[in-house]
Amino acid sequence: MFDDLKDKRILVTGASQGIGLAAALAFARSGARVGITSRSLDDNALRAMSHLRAISGDVEHFPGDLSQTPACEQLIERFVARFGGIDVLVNNAGGLVGRKQLPEIDDEFFSHVIDLNGRSALMVTKYALPYLIASAKGSGATTSVILVGSIAGYTGGGPGASLYAASKAWLHAVQKNWVNAHTRDGVRFNVVAPGTVDTAFHADKNETARAGINATIPMGRFATSEEMAPTFLFLASHACSGYITGQVINVNGGQYMP
Repeated sequence: MFDDLKDKRILVTGASQGIGLAAALAFARSGARVGITSRSLDDNALRAMSHLRAISGDVEHFPGDLSQTPACEQLIERFVARFGGIDVLVNNAGGLVGRKQLPEIDDEFFSHVIDLNGRSALMVTKYALPYLIASAKGSGATTSVILVGSIAGYTGGGPGASLYAASKAWLHAVQKNWVNAHTRDGVRFNVVAPGTVDTAFHADKNETARAGINATIPMGRFATSEEMAPTFLFLASHACSGYITGQVINVNGGQYMP
């Protein structure tokens, strides 16, 4: 189904574990040339690269703190130097950072959450855009930017997660402007919005909390990272989604139905 992903140059940020890693592995299995990022080449990143190299020899890891603009620019420069261009960008880097209610939020915390979830996606996309446009013009097929939103972007998030939720809602919205500006350039923009996924993000939940969350999900359970991956392949593939842009694809087991 995703045959046109073979040999595509795909960058997945924040992919040393969880949803990002599951997507990167799925791309590699489809024959793509895959780069992943994480803040550093730590144990998670080393394990991720081991899994990827068991599938493909054409993979690379790029360390860097993408909450900082210079690191975003350097990432794209290094990726393009390694792979010769870029066809698909998956902006998965992000995180909760911490849980703070309104009275506890200060400038430092605000900047940390917004830079990690918003600035990273904005700046990586900015620096990747010329290469995505060039690839689209050269191949005659659209290129693809996939942002990772969240069910929290609709609901406002759980306790102390207001800024995380707001940053994800911002991603849901900002792509609409990019669609209007760059569809003529052959670049598509879409969001994957996961529901509650069984990753390190929810590692702090005890069985009682998990049972409570499960009760809000018609499918009755947390999702797995592997269940998120096919949506990324679909949105990356011109053959499958070449006329789909500006959409938020909700993958949440019916937990939220906008």
